[in-house]
Amino acid sequence: MKKILRFLSAILVLMMIGLTGALTIFAEEVQTEEAPFSIDAKSAVLMEASSGKILLEQNADEALPPASVTKIMTLLLIMEAIDEGRLALDDMITASTYASSMGGSQIYLKEGEQLSAEDMIKSVVISSANDAAVALAEHIAGSEEAFVKKMNEKASELGMKNTVFENTNGLDDTATNHVTSARDIALMSAELIKHKKILEYSSIWMDSIRDGAFGLTNTNRLIRFYRGANGLKTGSTSKAGFCISATAERDGMTLIAVVMGSPTRDIRNAEATKMLDWGFANYSLYKCEAEGMGEIKVLGGTLDSAQISHPGFSMVVSSADKQKIEPVIEIEESVSAPVKSGDVVGKIRFMVGETEVGFVPIICDFDVDRISFFGIVKQMLRYFCLVR
Repeated sequence: MKKILRFLSAILVLMMIGLTGALTIFAEEVQTEEAPFSIDAKSAVLMEASSGKILLEQNADEALPPASVTKIMTLLLIMEAIDEGRLALDDMITASTYASSMGGSQIYLKEGEQLSAEDMIKSVVISSANDAAVALAEHIAGSEEAFVKKMNEKASELGMKNTVFENTNGLDDTATNHVTSARDIALMSAELIKHKKILEYSSIWMDSIRDGAFGLTNTNRLIRFYRGANGLKTGSTSKAGFCISATAERDGMTLIAVVMGSPTRDIRNAEATKMLDWGFANYSLYKCEAEGMGEIKVLGGTLDSAQISHPGFSMVVSSADKQKIEPVIEIEESVSAPVKSGDVVGKIRFMVGETEVGFVPIICDFDVDRISFFGIVKQMLRYFCLVR
């Protein structure tokens, strides 16, 4: 009888484990970030730029042709070349035979024609010029092929798991596997807009090059018609449909809305607008600026105290929760030497009611060594001299 009871108990335990596992899986499924409304496109993502938090998604990881949204990665490598001193905005770029042969959106470069790097960059950002993208790539890397290799290396570095680039501009008539995903586009967009100069260009509605002889009009209509829009890149081909990575900033929060494979330009723009509206209506950016916090007592050190501070902190929260956040400081009364710069001596917890929604460490700002025996003697002698 006891054996039967043990057997039944074991069966019951196994059933409970199985049920618990099923409930856990269900909870994980409920927590996925699915779009709260349908988006008329093959895939889409809405990301907050500074944190990388995905606010909504729809089929975010399918590898799809991106058309000229490809140029986000091209521009990222160009801006890095500028930062590293390998390219200057006033450098003159010469168009090769190959660069001048590009079709699609272009500024009609002639073989041997020279334009400044800044004019070439503006042409890529504002008018999506395929020929200018190739000319810049060749100038930086020696050939488009070498530049594309660097594009794929950068994609891997950024964690873009569903991306393969075959060219610098997104032309896909002859491409066999030139693809990326909405999530990957959001990742490279967030990286590109860290270079604020790009936003200066991408927020221009109309400009010109060749001393005013050739006009540039922004392919991103949201720049003119959406409040806070400041970038970033559109694209369309018969294979890719209509795509966009649209950036906008309001009240210190920047959102990136990616739409891929929409049926028309107007629908693409409307869907990006809908996503941005929803994001700004439902989320806010909570910021705590970096600042000093005075001193902490140091025991057994060459100094009696050390300066402490906390780094800057930001997080995306629901608009309803932002007003409820309360910082709670937790800090040690003292620390023992030796103390190293960066040592954590406490933290600030950001609470909504009883729930911690984030925290930032409190750290020491400089080293304090442990006092030596001779140091103790020296302090004692100094003390007795003062007493007298």
